[in-house]
Amino acid sequence: MAGKTVLITGANTGIGRVTAQELAARGARVFFACRSFEKTRPVMEAIHAATGNQELHFLELDLDDLDAVQAAALSFLAKQQPLHVLINNAGLARAEGVTKQGFERTFGVNHLGHFLFTLLVEPALEAGAPSRVVVVASRAHERWGSRPIDFAAFTRPTRHFTGWPEYQVSKLCNVLFAKELARRWDGEKVHSYSLHPGVIASDIWRRVPWPLRPLMRSFMRTPEEGARASVHCACAPEVAAHTGRYYDEDGQERPCNPQADDPSLAKELWERSLAWVGPRLVTPG
Repeated sequence: MAGKTVLITGANTGIGRVTAQELAARGARVFFACRSFEKTRPVMEAIHAATGNQELHFLELDLDDLDAVQAAALSFLAKQQPLHVLINNAGLARAEGVTKQGFERTFGVNHLGHFLFTLLVEPALEAGAPSRVVVVASRAHERWGSRPIDFAAFTRPTRHFTGWPEYQVSKLCNVLFAKELARRWDGEKVHSYSLHPGVIASDIWRRVPWPLRPLMRSFMRTPEEGARASVHCACAPEVAAHTGRYYDEDGQERPCNPQADDPSLAKELWERSLAWVGPRLVTPG
């Protein structure tokens, strides 16, 4: 990965932090796209101490606010450097309420914010071709089953107390998005992947109430184990020619929910997402 630029959302904790360290150790220039510099700085310092890599950079990104997402993407594009790997890693589980623009919070952060950011940085991904977009999804999308997607629910506050159905459908959207990217973008230039990292003891479960949270975490894999699939999709040569595929926690291709293979559903999600992000989908020039 020497000479390659990688951008990871949510890179200051959990799977994202481990992924950042693994890729920094391989020589990549790593951008930590996170909300808080104060929380990210000590992580960057620790990774620098562990790897000796000085090419570690912070990019302020708040996926809860589409205006902030646009600002982050334009800030990165202003650096005029190619992007070789984008890892859409950040996520929420059991979030409540709505984003700044009024979208159900789990959907807004897990899908819509990443959708906007990815499309905005497309020029940098094309400049880094052959480049990769890695979407951290979840096997939870398989639990959604054959239920139809209620798109209207994405524009209302979280309905379920557990937030679990909202999480499941947001992860289905992740896989649909990765597959639609593969259909719409030039596969010779940008390859897309989605993955299940395993059920990981990370900050994604921070909103689960005590005492359920520590009980859940006791049965989960470590972030180190969870980062394997992300690192594999980011740099493994054996998947370099692949695009639109879904991988398990060990980096093996696996079947996804049949709904995720429905091109008409993926097209509908794409077109609705475009309408929702609206005029923010602009780049300089």
